[in-house]
Amino acid sequence: MTGTIALIGFGEAGSTFASAAQWAARAVAYDVAAERGPVIAQWGVTPCDSAGQAVSGASLILSLVTADQALDVARQCAGLIAPDAIFCDMNSVAPGTKREAARYFVDAGARYVDVAVMAPVNPARMAVPLAIAGPDAADADRLLQYAGFTRTEIVGDAIGRASAIKLVRSVMVKGLEALTAEMMLAAYAEDVADAVLASLDASEKTISWTERADYNLDRMLVHGRRRAAEMAEAARMLRDLGITPLMTDGTVRRQQVLGNLSIHPSPDGLPGKLAAINALSREES
Repeated sequence: MTGTIALIGFGEAGSTFASAAQWAARAVAYDVAAERGPVIAQWGVTPCDSAGQAVSGASLILSLVTADQALDVARQCAGLIAPDAIFCDMNSVAPGTKREAARYFVDAGARYVDVAVMAPVNPARMAVPLAIAGPDAADADRLLQYAGFTRTEIVGDAIGRASAIKLVRSVMVKGLEALTAEMMLAAYAEDVADAVLASLDASEKTISWTERADYNLDRMLVHGRRRAAEMAEAARMLRDLGITPLMTDGTVRRQQVLGNLSIHPSPDGLPGKLAAINALSREES
């Protein structure tokens, strides 16, 4: 790889990869939030003033933005990247969104690959599993491994396949988080949390339900808004398939509600989380 590595978006994923990899000195990054410029520089990455500046001269572009910005970033970058560069769309969006994004690159004679990040980037960092799909998946796989990603898998040559694997899985994972929140808020209100969790533990011992509830609420408080955007894309996928997303629409709302509370950092322990959620929910009502 002769060109730079360009990061579009420097949130949790971008900063994690930059801090964990060995290529920070030959990487550039652009984030729409100007205040992230010093953070980008802190990791030894060169900050850019625009997406166009970032992708100019890049061999590998990693798009790591919020789900609602993914399509617009693809549209902006399609006509700006070099013909031999590869644009890896690593955002959690619907297969249909990725296919729509890919058309911009086909029209521009550029290369676009669907990449799904299959687990939280922390603590996995460069060992986070990546599913790769598209006609140029093999070249993307080679470049991503060269960049230091150690768990890559080509899942097909059709754009949208990697995203479908991720979002179908998310229907379950994020849905369980949302159901956990609903269960625990009711249990807290009725003062039966210990009894409910003990009853669940009696039927399933892989991980205690107290630990699971604490973890699920933590993910929603910290990442609820981003997860809501991802699940809105999952709902779009289901509608595209002719499936009414009754449960998934509810997951979107529950993730958004808890994310909007902006409880950062998340309190330690399940009782602390429930008390903080309850207090803020009462204030807002």
